[in-house]
Amino acid sequence: MNIAKTAKVSLLALNRNKMRSFLTALGIIIGVGAVIAMVSIGQGAKAEIEQRFTEMGTNLLFVRPGSMSFRGRHGGGGSYTTLKESDAKAILENCDAVQYVSPNVNTRAQVVFGNKNWNSSIYGVGDRYPQIRNWDVEYGVFFDENQVRTGQKVCVLGSEVTENLFEGADPIGEIIRLNKIPFRVLGVLKTKGEAGGWGSRDDMIAVPYTTAKSRLMNIDYIQSIDVSAVSAKRTDEAARQIEELLRTRHKIAPGSEDDFNVRNISDIAEGASEATQILTILLGGIASISLLVGGIGIMNIMLVSVTERIREIGIRMSVGAREIDILLQFLTEAVVLSVLGGVLGICLGLGSSSLISKLAGMKTLVSIGSVALAFFFAGSVGVFFGFYPARKASKLDPIEALRYE
Repeated sequence: MNIAKTAKVSLLALNRNKMRSFLTALGIIIGVGAVIAMVSIGQGAKAEIEQRFTEMGTNLLFVRPGSMSFRGRHGGGGSYTTLKESDAKAILENCDAVQYVSPNVNTRAQVVFGNKNWNSSIYGVGDRYPQIRNWDVEYGVFFDENQVRTGQKVCVLGSEVTENLFEGADPIGEIIRLNKIPFRVLGVLKTKGEAGGWGSRDDMIAVPYTTAKSRLMNIDYIQSIDVSAVSAKRTDEAARQIEELLRTRHKIAPGSEDDFNVRNISDIAEGASEATQILTILLGGIASISLLVGGIGIMNIMLVSVTERIREIGIRMSVGAREIDILLQFLTEAVVLSVLGGVLGICLGLGSSSLISKLAGMKTLVSIGSVALAFFFAGSVGVFFGFYPARKASKLDPIEALRYE
């Protein structure tokens, strides 16, 4: 018996019990659809994170305070307050691998304009913040070095704050109040969008860090320093230079713990990418359990089918069908069920991914590789779980099969 005839006979056999065949394939349909949908969520999250870090730049460094210990008690990262404005200036002047520096402080404040108010994040930053963070001004201007040095009460708005306070009107030159202190609006930053589950990045207001320290927070230190290396290749060199400089400035003895830490954006991005890759594998693994359940369903139904068709098998053998012919017939039926279930499962998975993206607002990414892998496993399930029933059918004794009632 050739393959074409075997497939035709298998399809006719499956067609006799349409509902049972569909219910048997349903496990495969759900399994393949779930695998594709779950993997697409993981891949979408990975792509989203990579995009965020790409937008921030590949030569970005963060200098943060370290953790402080006092009488055996350890504070968390950032519990030190030893970073000063002079540290940021020293980094810019003495580290030749560093291009830009922005001292940073941040807080929250109630923002008022006219009869409207909004609670937003206030970022006290330097004049080079847009270049360091790859965040351009959409219209208007960013504050300059002189305005930072003199601590002027000026600000640049995120697009979400602009929309909520001005509702489409031009904010340039207007006066808003941050904790009752008047600030003049210089510009509006370009829209950045959501921050991967951490809220909108556009819900912020940038002010000179000197103004934020003295007017809004009343502190004499800075909370962090954003640094841009001259190139991505010199990022590690810039980090080493900063560490050596700050250890000297902070008079840290050799072998003692730093009161600061320097993080490379590339290292953070790599760690985040690995985490989402693990998440993708975990989601795919959980979803693939339904494929296993679907395979068990196929084996069960094929065993029932063999029992129902014992006389048919005996007749086929008595007219010359070989063991291999019987084996191929039942194995083909199992594979056809799996493949059809795989095709329908792919459609379900694509539709589910699109629906999740629209309803949940999550980015999903369906790759050809995930579709091919799910389809391959669907076919493999049919072969694996269909082999035992097919072999059992091929090993029946023809005489006993013909006597079977």
